[in-house]
Amino acid sequence: MRLLERMRKEWFMIGIVVAIAAAKLEPSVGVHGGPLKPEITVSYIAVATIFFNSGLSLKTEELTSALVHLKLHLFIQIFTLAFFPAAVWLFLQLLSITSINEWLLKGLQTVGCMPPPVSSAVILTKAVGGNEAAAIFNSAFGSFLGIVVTPLLLLLFLGSSSSVPFTSIFSQLFMTVVVPLIIGQIVRRYIKEWLERKKPPFGAISSSVLLMIIYTTFCDTFSNPHFDLDKFSLILILFIISIQLSFMLLTFIFSTRNNSGFTPADTVAIIFCSTHKSLTLGIPMLKIVFAGHEHLSLISVPLLIYHPAQILLGSVLVPTIKSWMVSRQKGVKLTRPTV
Repeated sequence: MRLLERMRKEWFMIGIVVAIAAAKLEPSVGVHGGPLKPEITVSYIAVATIFFNSGLSLKTEELTSALVHLKLHLFIQIFTLAFFPAAVWLFLQLLSITSINEWLLKGLQTVGCMPPPVSSAVILTKAVGGNEAAAIFNSAFGSFLGIVVTPLLLLLFLGSSSSVPFTSIFSQLFMTVVVPLIIGQIVRRYIKEWLERKKPPFGAISSSVLLMIIYTTFCDTFSNPHFDLDKFSLILILFIISIQLSFMLLTFIFSTRNNSGFTPADTVAIIFCSTHKSLTLGIPMLKIVFAGHEHLSLISVPLLIYHPAQILLGSVLVPTIKSWMVSRQKGVKLTRPTV
């Protein structure tokens, strides 16, 4: 199972490269108004498919069991959707005086505004042996919360409300995200046994649709005669993405204080859920908020880099975090008084 999951992640990363390369070679196919008609097939059908798929695969019963950990949920959601974007904004004020492309900097801000993903944080928490139920709940709840909070944050930090009406953002998000999710959950109730028996490739379906969205996004970019991205800016963006490690360290420090009340298993869930950002929700949301924007792909680049980076960094750190958690759990058992 782990091998299949690793292969799926590698396939998806290769798929991103192929999608961008194909868009570079022949952008006219997926451009707005082109043969693929992305203004319909992507903006509505593809996005709705992703979230119907998520609703169909999400195990509601596993999430409800984690509801009682209110302090843990508050910590993760506040860090993800308040502290993270605010800290990135402050950091970008310093970088704004450099020669880095301003739209890449705006893209970094969009990374900070994104909710946690439903998959990677859960997978890595499970690999370490942390609080998987808390990771599942917060990843799913954060995605739902992000439907409302993320557009607000994007409008606050990037001021895109002047080009996209506020009401149209939420109406389109509601129809393409909320409604398909709810329908997926309803359908799941009736075919639950079949789903658990057959185990459809939900991840592969969402990834395939997402690659189509990425492809059409870059078709728009490469068809723009004003597209220009210097290597210096891209290298710096790659370096700046490493700030995720700093955020992971911060969550570790905060959650392991003596008066925090979190167990080592809770800390593992906090580290991954608080610092991971959703590409599945992020790209469609950027497609909606910045629809028709000539710099949409530049804005999307940091998120496209952050997604594989967070999986790679998390995978590398799994043995170290697991070793720490096991030693802490042993220490707690040793210090407990015997009855």
